[in-house]
Amino acid sequence: MSSPADDGQRTTRLRATDGDTRPVPGSRTRPKTIAVTGAANRLGSAVLRELAGRPGVRRTIGLVPRSTRADRELWPDGVVQRAADLLDPSLAERLAGVDVLVHTDLDTSPDTDPAERTRFNVRGTETVLTAAAAAGVHRVILRSSAMVYGALPDNPVPIRDDAQLRAVPDGSLVGDLLEIERLGRRAPRAHPGLSVAVLRPAIVTGPGVDTVFTRHFEAPRLLVVKDAEPCWQFCHLEDLAGALAHTAVHDELEGPLNVASPGWLGQEEVEAGSGLRRMELPAGLALGAAERLHRLHLTPAPATDLQYVMHPWAVATDRLEESGFVPKHSNLEAFQALLEEVAGHHAALARRLGKKDAAASLGAAGATVALVGTAALVRRARKKRRT
Repeated sequence: MSSPADDGQRTTRLRATDGDTRPVPGSRTRPKTIAVTGAANRLGSAVLRELAGRPGVRRTIGLVPRSTRADRELWPDGVVQRAADLLDPSLAERLAGVDVLVHTDLDTSPDTDPAERTRFNVRGTETVLTAAAAAGVHRVILRSSAMVYGALPDNPVPIRDDAQLRAVPDGSLVGDLLEIERLGRRAPRAHPGLSVAVLRPAIVTGPGVDTVFTRHFEAPRLLVVKDAEPCWQFCHLEDLAGALAHTAVHDELEGPLNVASPGWLGQEEVEAGSGLRRMELPAGLALGAAERLHRLHLTPAPATDLQYVMHPWAVATDRLEESGFVPKHSNLEAFQALLEEVAGHHAALARRLGKKDAAASLGAAGATVALVGTAALVRRARKKRRT
């Protein structure tokens, strides 16, 4: 469990006890009422659990869409439930009395229609920020991703949270995240008195996490692009929840904040840990195949997503560490959580047969492996016929 750090002015280290709602000594803040969007989801529920018993927290509120039933067994005792739809302008009424709003409800599924995903993610965030300002909320904590830095061969390793955002807004999830961050930067100027913090996690892993990155490890072989040097860095769902809760109770934390397990894993470590064999391809072939898949609507992920398994985008977490936050999970532990979650799933082109035996789209990397592997077999058969 993370704890406040002593900076000599604003915060001092304090042991949290169950039910203790006193403000952290030196923080000069009164006990807060903190609301969490997406409280029926795994991440939102985990944030509520992380907030339970923290010093400086007076009350927690779980915001749940009217059409959704929350599993209250996943919530700690004392959480107040409120029905709230993120795209409804009346959201401000549901934020009455809230000091801090933690916005976790982000659609990162590879299967969602891109237009619907963008509408939910971007319009939802815009509504959240506007409603928070109208309701007198002092702080909003947004969830983004370290993907916004872009994956480029000349990236520094690691990337600091004040680095330039070089990702390409190409209509994928990355485009949503870049627009969400733009809204977050604009909000304090448009609404004086409102501060915004944005958390940028590395590859999120853990129970229920299903993204283009987790599906990369459902392919029959791992795609490795020749001469590429990726750095695999992970962030367990529990650590992301802990970082969101930690940021919510530390008023001095504003702006962008990277969150991840310390360090990173090399490609050989990932292959050894997963037990998967590699398929090594030239960059042009891999990117070309991924682009053809995307044009044929066999995968929702554009070819640019393949950059994230080619080039480094590991991040530094200095700001969170200096404030006293320490992740519970190492990169290897978070990676093992990913492997446990994808166990039993098998991906091939546009179908994924897994726990629910449901059709689903692949991420660009996994689909490329399947496509190129099939093309290689066709070429081999043609060669045999000619000879």
